[in-house]
Amino acid sequence: MAERITAAVDVADNSGEQSLTAEADQSTSDGVAQNRERGTDNDKAQGNSGTEGSGKKASPPELHSGHKLAGRYRLEECVTRLDGFSSWRAVDEKLRRAVGVHILPADHARARSVLAAARSSALLGDPRFVQVLDAVEENDLVYVVHEWLPDATELTTLLASGPLEPHDAYQLVSQIASAMAAAHREGLAHLRLNPNAVLRTSTGQWRIRGLAVNAALRGISSDTPQRTDTEAIGALLYAALTQRWPYESDAYGLSGLPKDIGLIAPDQVRAGVHRGLSELAMRALANDGATASRHESACTTPEELVKAIGEMPRVRPPEPTFTAPPEYQGTSYQQGSYGRPAPRPGVTQPVPAPPPPLQSRTGKALKWAVSALLIAALGLGSWQLADALLGQGGKSDDTQTQTQDGSDKNDKQPKPAQPLQIQRAQEYVASGDAQAPGDVGKTYDGDSSTYWRTKRYNDGPRLAPYKPGVGIVYDLGSDKEISTASIGLRYTGDHTTVHLYAADSLSPSTGIDGMKEIGTATTSGASLTVKATKSIKTQYVLLWLTDVPMAPSDGYSGAGYKQAITDVKFTG
Repeated sequence: MAERITAAVDVADNSGEQSLTAEADQSTSDGVAQNRERGTDNDKAQGNSGTEGSGKKASPPELHSGHKLAGRYRLEECVTRLDGFSSWRAVDEKLRRAVGVHILPADHARARSVLAAARSSALLGDPRFVQVLDAVEENDLVYVVHEWLPDATELTTLLASGPLEPHDAYQLVSQIASAMAAAHREGLAHLRLNPNAVLRTSTGQWRIRGLAVNAALRGISSDTPQRTDTEAIGALLYAALTQRWPYESDAYGLSGLPKDIGLIAPDQVRAGVHRGLSELAMRALANDGATASRHESACTTPEELVKAIGEMPRVRPPEPTFTAPPEYQGTSYQQGSYGRPAPRPGVTQPVPAPPPPLQSRTGKALKWAVSALLIAALGLGSWQLADALLGQGGKSDDTQTQTQDGSDKNDKQPKPAQPLQIQRAQEYVASGDAQAPGDVGKTYDGDSSTYWRTKRYNDGPRLAPYKPGVGIVYDLGSDKEISTASIGLRYTGDHTTVHLYAADSLSPSTGIDGMKEIGTATTSGASLTVKATKSIKTQYVLLWLTDVPMAPSDGYSGAGYKQAITDVKFTG
């Protein structure tokens, strides 16, 4: 007699297993095709300390497409066949929906543990886990039916195009850690939590597949299940931040860390990584050797990890970008056109004739009045002109004197500002890495379409504490007194702050504290003018950015705090 239980479960974990479909290099999990990584999805690559169950290995059942289980589950495509069990995409003909099915012989060494794991997972009923729909033993078979999620994407696929944005990585670790903490409170562990076991739905929610079941299918166990799952969450966050696997072995389409350097923090692997998330990943991975000198105490359980996430500042989502509305288009409505028939296409409309000239008695009187006013105006203007000519002779001496006095005053006015030529320039790096040293010449090449750009930063507008600032030193050829600097900016927003300093060379021998400040200015627009507050002569001028606005993604980097300089001009 068949033993059944209905509830909710995971989706098959297929990485590293050979598919029997026609496309041997593709596999499908939860309805999402993924690139298969042969020989990389193993416990050593993940850092698990599990043990494989021993015992008799039963041969997989002889099943085929079209075979029905319990008279309702029609098998469609085999996506995994490994170690005596197989996983299929199937159709529940009773409810007319796609499902996934794990199948193994009833006399398989792990059949009992798989059935028990599926039933325990089903009782959890947490929507953050892919749901178990049936757990059955009948006709010498044990099979587990689970949800099939066609709208979900594996983390493996997401990371193939690059690391996640900080907000997405924050949501990933928050939701996964919270779900696993709830599972462990019910006595359930995953033990195979890897990028193939984590899915993001079309609504942006993260779901976990294979709770307890995937480990039971492979005979994996652990003496410290909470520590194992916590370290696995740390590895997921590490991969999401860096697009690297935090072990020496390559896995899940990701390159491992270089050999013999140990476990290094994510912000040392990739520039621009969120510092708080980097620390969090290391606290979860500290079980594998991260030192406590730089980081806080290690997180050894999902519950501790959830607490650590709650204590860190919330990572804000990127600012939305808005498309400017189209320019206003005037309508063709004209006064008095209401009720007129619309012109037929292709027919030339007659041009209305101008109104006739004034022919009435009132019109004639108006014309004579206008003529009289014009004659009077001409007479008055002639009299004033004659009076001015007669009085000019007596005032010639005074006019000459006034002209001479005026020329004396003009000689005392300040000279107009002169543009200062930039001879060369070099990026100034106070700490860390350079921004775009090869592009500094584009800031004074006279072309507004070219620019030098900063890197993208996760917090702002102030660059500190990531960097004290970024900037460029300009060589004016000789000592010049600077009055103003006009700077073209690529990004607008709140806000950009620029300081000008007098430096001693293209590679200043002192830090910012040892330089004399010429002036400073802040803007939210696309241009900025810095006026000198002190009269300083210098050959070298440092343009120093300390604050940059939130800007959208472009061809160089994603959305974040950044700025680009298009044109720089100095006047003296």
